[in-house]
Amino acid sequence: MRFWSVYLLRCADDTLYCGVTTDVARRVAMHNGALSGGAKYTRARRPVTLVACADGFSCSEALRLERKVKRLPRERKTEVLRLAAAREGD
Repeated sequence: MRFWSVYLLRCADDTLYCGVTTDVARRVAMHNGALSGGAKYTRARRPVTLVACADGFSCSEALRLERKVKRLPRERKTEVLRLAAAREGD
């Protein structure tokens, strides 16, 4: 079974971007232009830095958490991902 991660990036313009992947390091490299791919949103807002990440989800769980994070106010996004990561570690 493949495990999925939900990650949160801070862009150069101080906006946040949330996504899902099976390889966070590869995906961040893509968002920063080191590898081909990445989101159109982050392409114009480089460099990006990883702010938070929660691992160990099935694909559907990761997509549900991503949707939840995207709907939250900016101040709560990092907190929710850190709580999800802490629950994963229990």
